[in-house]
Amino acid sequence: MIKRWPFLIPLAVLIVLVAVFSKRLVDVDGGIDPSFIPSVLLDREVPEFALAPLPGRGKALATQDLSGGISLINIWGSWCVACLAEHPLLMELARQNTIPIHGIAWRDNPQAALAWLSRHGDPYERIGLDPDSQTAIAFGVTGAPETFIVDSEGMIRYKHIGPISADAWSNTIEPLIRSLEQ
Repeated sequence: MIKRWPFLIPLAVLIVLVAVFSKRLVDVDGGIDPSFIPSVLLDREVPEFALAPLPGRGKALATQDLSGGISLINIWGSWCVACLAEHPLLMELARQNTIPIHGIAWRDNPQAALAWLSRHGDPYERIGLDPDSQTAIAFGVTGAPETFIVDSEGMIRYKHIGPISADAWSNTIEPLIRSLEQ
């Protein structure tokens, strides 16, 4: 007679893992947001960086450009489908002059980035090129788009992963900016 209990161990482990992950996904009332990815950079100074500008665009982007006022840094790429989804909101914010928006063209071809901005509009005051991901790595970027709110002292106060929706803007990001302005 074959002992069957050794075959039940993987099944028991699977049941425990399903229970743990299921609780994490459905525990919205418990304060766990399954889409939240913490950043070690929150409430820390912006990493030191100095990026070249897009050719013909003039203004480069460096750490010192972020001091003296609250600003939004948007990591994007012309190759990024999700970046196109959030772009109309960035254009509207730029039209309203809500907050200075700076872009980091991550792993992008300069000509492709310029063509993309020409086709869809340019909401950025400054854009730096990050072809080798050194700045993206320093910011802890995991994918595009990602957006950071930097306060007037050069401290990162918020990180948004993925496209910014109107809901995320009005319920999270804009209230944070208003609180930082006080």
